[in-house]
Amino acid sequence: SNVNLAAEFVNMILAERGFMANSRVITQADRILMDVMRLRM
Repeated sequence: SNVNLAAEFVNMILAERGFMANSRVITQADRILMDVMRLRM
């Protein structure tokens, strides 16, 4: 069974980009939550 290294490399890059995008969303949501908590005080 052959492995298409180019396709697998592309898939790895796409997965990494997806992970980074999700990480940015979580970071931004955390900042918004902190701002909301600060406003309530």
